[in-house]
Amino acid sequence: MLVLNRFVVPPDTQDSFVERAHAALAALAASTGYTSGRLTRALDDPAYWTLVTEWESVGAYRRALGGFDVKVHATPLLSESLDEPSAFETLAAAEPGSAVVAHGSDRAAEPWR
Repeated sequence: MLVLNRFVVPPDTQDSFVERAHAALAALAASTGYTSGRLTRALDDPAYWTLVTEWESVGAYRRALGGFDVKVHATPLLSESLDEPSAFETLAAAEPGSAVVAHGSDRAAEPWR
C-alpha cells in the first residue's frame, strides 16, 4: 500500500517543515508493517513536497496511526497535507527487468454492507 501526503510549504517555513517531516518519517518508519518511505520535493516548484510511505497492508498503516510517537510527530504534520486522497492500493507492480504482476484489490466488493 502506498500513502502520498502532499504539502505546499512557503519558502520561509521550509526549514521547520523539513525538521518536522524527518521526525514524522522516523516515527512512521518505526511502525510494524512499514516497508519504506521518503520525503520528496518538486523540481518544478520547490514549495511542493510529498511524504511517501509504503506499507505491508492497509491495516498496518491504520495501526501505525494509533502509535504514540506517530500521534506526536506524524499526525500534526499529516493534518497539514492537502485535502485529497492519500492512500492507494497496489494493483500491479514490476521489478526491473521483470514482467508486470497484477494484484487483486483488498477493498470489499460492497463495503456498505
